[in-house]
Amino acid sequence: MNAKHDEILTMDELAAYLKISKSTLYKLAVEDKLPGQKIGKRWRFHKDAIDAWVTHGLAKSKEQPQE
Repeated sequence: MNAKHDEILTMDELAAYLKISKSTLYKLAVEDKLPGQKIGKRWRFHKDAIDAWVTHGLAKSKEQPQE
């Protein structure tokens, strides 16, 4: 069994993976709020970094006090 630990995702693949629009992803990427790298004209994302970003975001939102 050969697992991909450092899989690279395109913008289309990431949108499908996270189930959000590409326009939202572009906005997050340009604002440097999403872990990714622009190579030429194209954005690329490490799946492991995205998974950590999602986990960290969920943990961060749980830590904030509710009003």
